[in-house]
Amino acid sequence: MAQIFPKWSNRLPAVSAAAAAVLVVVLIAFIYYYGSPAYTDTGYRPLQPVPYSHKLHAGDLGIDCRYCHTRVEVSWYANVPPTQTCINCHKLILTESERLLPVRESLSLNRPLEWVRVHNLGDYCYFNHSAHLHAGVGCTGCHGRVDQMKVVAQSQPLSMGWCLDCHRGPDNYLRPHADITNMSWNPPENQAEMAAQIIAEKNLDPPRDCSGCHR
Repeated sequence: MAQIFPKWSNRLPAVSAAAAAVLVVVLIAFIYYYGSPAYTDTGYRPLQPVPYSHKLHAGDLGIDCRYCHTRVEVSWYANVPPTQTCINCHKLILTESERLLPVRESLSLNRPLEWVRVHNLGDYCYFNHSAHLHAGVGCTGCHGRVDQMKVVAQSQPLSMGWCLDCHRGPDNYLRPHADITNMSWNPPENQAEMAAQIIAEKNLDPPRDCSGCHR
């Protein structure tokens, strides 16, 4: 009996299986990256009610982070500065600036500015700013060089895996407490030795189990 299908068609099942396997791998890799915080969250730069430049204030003028975010060393959260903090300077500087009109209206109406939080963890995750700063984790470790950002953007994924990398090996992320807000600080040659000393002195043991962050 004559063959209905050509001989090369015998290879179709194997070729189809291989193609399906490759497609599955590509699909998983696509979802793994493009559905991860590294892609979806990194670079997040929301529109704010006032065009506030961290580059100008924290960078050019050298204003310390704690002048505006006053509670980062004593509280679990980093507070958004109230309007009065802005007015402390702008009652004398750029008092008629159109760009600062929302600030003046906020003060006169006693209505807080509605800043949009950039680094926003889910409600299922507990993060304590004071604990990290006390340990010696600098602001740039999570927020990047905000002193170089005209508009603040999320520079790190803030994913669970990213956090665990630090908790499992904090040596590269620790610095002296005096430099926690130093934006231009770079690890010294003896970083490992210095980190080991900080860990020993402060008895640091970052949690690596679920209950550490999911309470």
